Amino acid sequence: MGFLHKANYIMMTPGPTMVRENVLHAKGNYYGNSDFDPKFFEFYGQLCKKIGKIFGAKKAQTIIMAGEGMLGLDSACAALTEKGDKVLVISNGLYGAGFKDLVEIYGGEVTVFESDVKDKIDTDSLRVFLEQHKDYGFKYATVVHCDTPSGVFNNVKDICKTLKSMGIMTVVDTVSAVGGAEVKVDEWGIDIALGASQKVLSATTGLTIMTVSDDAWKAIENRKSPIPSFYCNLSLWRDCVEKKLFPYTMPIGEIAALGLSIDNMFQEGLDKVIERHYTAAEYTRNRLMDLGIELYLKGGYSPTVTAFYVPEGYDLEEVYNHMLEHHEVMVGKSYGYLADKVLRIGHMGENARFFRIDYTMRALEKTLKELKK
Repeated sequence: MGFLHKANYIMMTPGPTMVRENVLHAKGNYYGNSDFDPKFFEFYGQLCKKIGKIFGAKKAQTIIMAGEGMLGLDSACAALTEKGDKVLVISNGLYGAGFKDLVEIYGGEVTVFESDVKDKIDTDSLRVFLEQHKDYGFKYATVVHCDTPSGVFNNVKDICKTLKSMGIMTVVDTVSAVGGAEVKVDEWGIDIALGASQKVLSATTGLTIMTVSDDAWKAIENRKSPIPSFYCNLSLWRDCVEKKLFPYTMPIGEIAALGLSIDNMFQEGLDKVIERHYTAAEYTRNRLMDLGIELYLKGGYSPTVTAFYVPEGYDLEEVYNHMLEHHEVMVGKSYGYLADKVLRIGHMGENARFFRIDYTMRALEKTLKELKK
């Protein structure tokens, strides 16, 4: 029937990631009505608290929303931005720069701080910039933890603590990092942190996860104008569990599957999960370099994704297609200015297992030998 079929390849992309069988099975069970069943509200509330531990959120509220991770980015900007607000967009990659469009849609006036796209944000330069603009009146700043198209990984701890000390709220896209790297939203002063189900958490695609601080809630509640959206209106989520009323019908199967993927992580141990990601990242990059393959970045390497150049004399599309068709491994292409330059391996979530990474690297090595001219 059409294109739908059971995939025969392993998905070593930087999201969506491989999903365990028990999580896939959980999604297909019958759970009743998510609009009215009090047991679902209880489950939702408990799951949010459990996920909050992954985000380091004891004070901040954790929310699960129905919609892919981009919903979180859009909702955060819609909630915090009013016409004329000054917003700082911290950018060293495609996704970092992309916040500019999201802010401007809601009338924000954007200033962009740009850093080397091949390395992590230079925090010293950022501090100098902030000191030079201390009277500019930034309401909030945006930053990406792991800019997935390149795999550059930023020190959001220092960045957000610096911003918070200057009275600037922070929005952090940690979609491709949280769970595979340390995140402590309360301690680091992150006002809105954004995650998604299909990345490190290794659940099925379709859910946004976010944490919202007390300062962010105050800013939302004290807006002079209404949030210009319904689906992206964070204010509707403030007391949804207590009121037993969600803004719209929640995908109960997707949330049940997410719950089981979170249980899988806790069973392994959150510290061990993070350690596994750093080990997987180091192994991946070492294997690539052993093959004589040049990494895209010069620093700021992520524990969850690695971008690399296809060796000279090889065609990127040919390498990608050969790995998929002959070795049943799908790696990631990239976007924007990197679209035709790099391939990416997502060593995140269930992908960050030795047997999957080893198989992927063997497939890449065989592909290069088989395509050698």
